[in-house]
Amino acid sequence: MNTQEKRTVEIMDTTLRDGEQMQNVSYTPEEKLTISKMLLTEVKVDRLEIASAKASEGERKSVIQVVNWAKSVNLVDRLEILSFVDGTTSIDWAKAVGIQRINLLTKGSYKHCNEQLRKTPEQHIADIRKTIDYALEKEVAVNVYLEDFSNGIKTSPAYVYQLIEALLQLPVKRILLPDTLGILNPFATYEYISDITKRYPNAHFDFHPHDDYGLGTANALAAVKAGIHGIHATINGMGERAGNAALDEVAVALSDFLDVRLNIDEKMLYKASQYVEMFSGQRMANNKPIYGKNVFTQTAGIHADGDKKGNLYANPLIPERFNRKRDYALGKLSGRANLEMALQALDIELTDDEKKVLLQKIVEIGDRKEVITKEDLPYLIGDIFGTTGELPFKLLHCSVNSTYGFKSLAVVRCAYQGQMQEGYAKGDGGYDAFMNAMKDILTAFDLPVPQLIDYIVTIPPGGRTDALVQTIITWQVQRGGDTKMLTTRGVDSDQIMAAIEATVKMVNLIIQHYERGTNSILLTSANTTLSAVV
Repeated sequence: MNTQEKRTVEIMDTTLRDGEQMQNVSYTPEEKLTISKMLLTEVKVDRLEIASAKASEGERKSVIQVVNWAKSVNLVDRLEILSFVDGTTSIDWAKAVGIQRINLLTKGSYKHCNEQLRKTPEQHIADIRKTIDYALEKEVAVNVYLEDFSNGIKTSPAYVYQLIEALLQLPVKRILLPDTLGILNPFATYEYISDITKRYPNAHFDFHPHDDYGLGTANALAAVKAGIHGIHATINGMGERAGNAALDEVAVALSDFLDVRLNIDEKMLYKASQYVEMFSGQRMANNKPIYGKNVFTQTAGIHADGDKKGNLYANPLIPERFNRKRDYALGKLSGRANLEMALQALDIELTDDEKKVLLQKIVEIGDRKEVITKEDLPYLIGDIFGTTGELPFKLLHCSVNSTYGFKSLAVVRCAYQGQMQEGYAKGDGGYDAFMNAMKDILTAFDLPVPQLIDYIVTIPPGGRTDALVQTIITWQVQRGGDTKMLTTRGVDSDQIMAAIEATVKMVNLIIQHYERGTNSILLTSANTTLSAVV
């Protein structure tokens, strides 16, 4: 079956509505706008649920900002908000902010209808009808959520069918079936959704999975296999309790395992994940499928060896599919192949004897539970062979002063290509002052000024005030039309000095990536000459 003949499944993203119900998550209007733009124009989700009606004044301003942008690019019909059976209130709110479609929350189980609303099914249906009639009068289209559908279809199926049949007599665009409490499994999901799509073949149904049992993606696949027309998901699986089904997992699994068509651009999923992680402050597990930092990293030496000899450990989830790259971890489980592939990525050449010495050192460090990245290799090589001073960009002197009641001050002197530059700057904290001084120095050296994307500080569990601090910084670097994400690590007993070490490593990585071939250097010692770009 070719792509044109495949059934298209809609993806509705609810990162900015259901995803924002995650504890300690709240987006500013500017952040909501940035995420909305990315999801609609880069990730290319079909629809975007961006808010709940009446939530707050800040929410109202956020929605207006997103709607105004969407109107300017003819995408306002892709925006939706959650609304309620509350007479005219939610509809008036939606109309006032420019929303053209609402997702009306109704009760999808008899228990909710009877015990929460204290109404009969007939009374609830009458209220729904009035709300939808008013929405149409205001030219607002309506989708309908059946809240607690999964419990309803298990315990009161006659009520669910009664409600669906009443909705099908009304001008409803889509009926949305949420597993509100995340209680379904793939087998039950397939059974219930199959029954509904067969009973009502001309209606459009969406499925809204939650991840309480870790089955959100599996349930989404079962629902699509059973004939559902749309799936709801969030970036990074954001959401209440255990969260929602993760958009990346749903999109990739549907594409690979079922004969359906999606409009999602897979290459943009990782970028969206990084922005949501940054704005929400909620870090994803390193082993999170697709998005996780470690998922395209091979650790065991036998895996690296197999990849080197014949790509023996590849599967359909190749990193290039998501605009990422394969990496090979360095540690106590590393083999020669891990090291060789890391050195190759850095354009560093060593003799066989030098590789043995370096690998032995890596294994020793790994045994102490310390982390090594390939970006650390030039510094480790320098340590072993006495060549640290020959790195192209050097920090010569640095003084950072922080005083209560005053701005921090940094004085920095660096050397590059035989030239020295000094920078003096103030900042909101010592590291901010240091970076402000570095910006002047990098500009003077005609090197790209990076944008700090992420900053993580850790100490050993139970560590003391004099414990070593590890600072891991992720940077975005642009030069011309090229954009790269770089991550560097610094270790020191002083947190600011650890961050400064990571920053100097970053500058040398910039030189490696952007000036390859023009700034190659010779790392020399008494016994070896290493041709490298570091």
